[in-house]
Amino acid sequence: MEEDETLQGKKERAEAEKHAAPEMGRQLSVSEFLCHCCYDILVNPTTLNCGHSFCRHCLALWWVSSRKNECPECREKWEGFPKINILLRDIIEKLFSDAIEQRKEDIQQNTDVARSLATFQKYGNDQIPTIPNTGRINPRGGGFFSGVLTALTCVAVMVILLGYHWSSREFEEDHLVHKPVAKWTAEEVILWLKQLGPWASHYKERFLLEKVNGRLLLTLTEEDFIKEPYSIENSNHRRAIVAELECVKTLGVKPPQNLWEYKAVNPGKSLFLLYALKNSPRLSMLYLYLFEYMEAFLPFIHTICPMQEDKYEDTFTKLIDLKDPSWKQWREFIVKYFFLPYQLIAEFAWDWLDVHYWTSRFIIVNAMLLSVLEVFSFWRLWSRRELKTVPHRMWKHFWKVLTQGLFIAIFWPFIPQFVCNCLFYWALYFNPIINIDLVVKEVRRLETQVQ
Repeated sequence: MEEDETLQGKKERAEAEKHAAPEMGRQLSVSEFLCHCCYDILVNPTTLNCGHSFCRHCLALWWVSSRKNECPECREKWEGFPKINILLRDIIEKLFSDAIEQRKEDIQQNTDVARSLATFQKYGNDQIPTIPNTGRINPRGGGFFSGVLTALTCVAVMVILLGYHWSSREFEEDHLVHKPVAKWTAEEVILWLKQLGPWASHYKERFLLEKVNGRLLLTLTEEDFIKEPYSIENSNHRRAIVAELECVKTLGVKPPQNLWEYKAVNPGKSLFLLYALKNSPRLSMLYLYLFEYMEAFLPFIHTICPMQEDKYEDTFTKLIDLKDPSWKQWREFIVKYFFLPYQLIAEFAWDWLDVHYWTSRFIIVNAMLLSVLEVFSFWRLWSRRELKTVPHRMWKHFWKVLTQGLFIAIFWPFIPQFVCNCLFYWALYFNPIINIDLVVKEVRRLETQVQ
């Protein structure tokens, strides 16, 4: 009996709600549920932070045309990604079902509205990270290594400090780039000779027997190397030693021949090039061509686009006798310069694997990741049909890089060397980890768009 009474009560309430809806509809007019964009009844009403509600497609049309995250009525900025007000939507659909159905049919036939809604939703998917295969929002951001990066922050600082201490002790003791040649000991002359390449080890004993120090080294000529006790019969080896010796006589110190020595001689320029090649590889190579042609650009292009007749035994001897690039070298360089600039950096680092084993690998991996991120950037421009904005973006980027370069040039002398070293090692060894995270996020966004 009690169950029958309960069922009877439910039926009575349902009947009351059924009859109450038309009565409520007569009391509430359509004008109270109008969108302030299209001035028609709200369809899928979306409420912003300011409290104003608009049709979902009206808000999408507004966002696509203006690209502004602000209310179309009061111009207050909204945060996050606006969602449909479910309670308001259900009330309107119950009260004015016929009008809503007619409006939805009209909207579905409008291709511009459908395209704007899809673009708006894609923007929302990019803003809201989700847990893969669940569709639920990830409160931690959902990025690869996101949790690890936070923990790595403290570790990174310690590693940078240790790396700085290690590099300063290991390389500063061996650096001859600051010590005058006349003050070199016999052991330091051997160190200079060994850094010319593996082939130079064949002549180490001859220099040791003669106890050649810095003063004696400055007096030697090519004729001395031909005769006893040096007897360097290989003409390429002899020319390489003489050319390097002439350079040493001119500079008064040993010229930099690897990354760490270049950093010791040019600390500001090395930091600038490291960040510039990462953020603006094309502009950076143009800078090298215009202002560092003999010192940096020629070794760079001859390494990544070598001549066929180049038959040098190692990296150092290949960079001693440099000629102007041939047309074939220019053709290969220009194609890669425009389409694969990071590949040029990777090829240059690959050529220095024997000298900088781990550092070269970090640079190669980072160049590969940056190439992938650049492809994703162009894909976004293509998919959003924003290719017309590329010249404007390039010009804006050029001025940004120019102002940053001027800022660094002006304030560089006032920046502590310790801070510069931390920035250098961070960009060199930890940027690949950050870029892995960015690549995985881009892949997840692409998967979400495809689905």
